[in-house]
Amino acid sequence: MGIWSQVLTITLVTGAIRSATPILYPALAGIFSERSGVLNIGLEGVMLISAFAAVVGSYYSGNPWIGVLYAMAAGLLTSLIHAFMCINMRADQAIVGTGVNILGVGLPSFLLLKLFGSQGISPIVPRLHEWRVPFIADLPILGPILGKQSPLVYIALIMVPVSWFILFKTPFGLRLRAAGENPYAAETVGVSVYLMRYSGVLISGVLASLGGAFLSISYLSQFISLMTAGRGFIGLAAMIFGRWNPWGALLACLIFGFADAFQAAAQAANVPIAPQFLLALPYVLTIVALMGAMGRAVGPAYVAKPYEKA
Repeated sequence: MGIWSQVLTITLVTGAIRSATPILYPALAGIFSERSGVLNIGLEGVMLISAFAAVVGSYYSGNPWIGVLYAMAAGLLTSLIHAFMCINMRADQAIVGTGVNILGVGLPSFLLLKLFGSQGISPIVPRLHEWRVPFIADLPILGPILGKQSPLVYIALIMVPVSWFILFKTPFGLRLRAAGENPYAAETVGVSVYLMRYSGVLISGVLASLGGAFLSISYLSQFISLMTAGRGFIGLAAMIFGRWNPWGALLACLIFGFADAFQAAAQAANVPIAPQFLLALPYVLTIVALMGAMGRAVGPAYVAKPYEKA
């Protein structure tokens, strides 16, 4: 019991929220993209490119917030390419997303060597430090959990209700969802399906870029090749598990985040469980969640289907 008391603490919950953040961003990103009708399995690549861009911006400016802007610009540009290929060129969306993921692996590695003369890892750069929220930090239980976190953690949590409100309570959200459910019917009532799909993909690029920036200049203070470690794909699993709803995605991300924080805490406490199993726990949980969602989670009707004006 003594070992488990070192693992099951409030610190574990704090770590779970921190670990859930780089999963929540791509989960929300996937919701916007797929609600508009565009399959986006390239979020892992967008996160990697944005994580590298954040380090470059922070390194050359000395300001991590400039790095965040670099990350957002990189995410927008990458998503613009993805949107053009999927929407205008009507290319296979799964293949385009795979290409973005391959680009996310190769491009940062190439630029690392050109800009920093190193392979696989960047220099240490200025990072985003945690914010202490006065009122929340003074609360007895909630304070240690949410009172002092990275600003990108707070932005991710705020984006959940904001995303839900935009998608389900605004005319823009209605048009976006219509483009993914029945684009031909949407077009007949004056909705620009191309515009809605571009909007969904570009919004997803910005959100995914914040997840990449969190990893490189908040969670760490440098870029490491393949540092996303599948979080973009886990975010897509969380999106499916949450049935394309931001609140459901948040719940799924917290479960995955808890698994990640648990394995780290268990290894630190020398829990007598094989470390290989602990490291695999978040990924095993992802597979279990997808298996449980199969047959019950139904996505937008026209997701991954090219649309051509009549």
